[in-house]
Amino acid sequence: MSDLPNLLSFLRIALVPFLVYCLTDTDPVSSLMAAGIFFVACLTDYFDGYLARKHGQTTILGTFLDPLADKLLVMAVLVMLVASDRVPHVPAWMVVVILGREIAVTGLRSVAAGQGLVVSADQLGKYKTLFQMFALHGLIIHYQYGFIDFHLLGMYFLWIALVVGVWSGLDYHVAVARLLLGKHRAAAPTPRASISASTPSAQQPERSA
Repeated sequence: MSDLPNLLSFLRIALVPFLVYCLTDTDPVSSLMAAGIFFVACLTDYFDGYLARKHGQTTILGTFLDPLADKLLVMAVLVMLVASDRVPHVPAWMVVVILGREIAVTGLRSVAAGQGLVVSADQLGKYKTLFQMFALHGLIIHYQYGFIDFHLLGMYFLWIALVVGVWSGLDYHVAVARLLLGKHRAAAPTPRASISASTPSAQQPERSA
């Protein structure tokens, strides 16, 4: 039971090749299969975090695996959507901005960890993840079913995820910069009070005449 959160993270990583394989085909059946795999991967993301918090099972391996699995999953989907022959497709520049934000935040988090600082994900980051998951589900399904155009719906959510993601990324950079500046100031040596040259440091004994 203690290893279950990490096993779920490994499962999420193992699902990535199957997801990529399904996305190489553009027919509706393959798209629905890919959406189903992505949904299962999102469930493992939720439950591994829930179980780790509930049972206090946060480990160094889990701290590494969980964000790695998330980023592999999202990056794989976004890259495959850009490369897909389906029309309309996801604009490449949006994918560049989203992935650039993820890489920048991950790098900054590593820098902060190297300085002994831990900056937890803020509420904006959680909203970004939520909107991003909704967006990718719609974009993976792509086709219209009934009155729902899943590609259009996914693009709406992707725009929201993009704006919130950039905002949260800038906010995260500001938070880390403040913590690093505060740590630097706290570690700086306190200047000692200078002694005036006209003030004797010790009383000199009087000489006899």
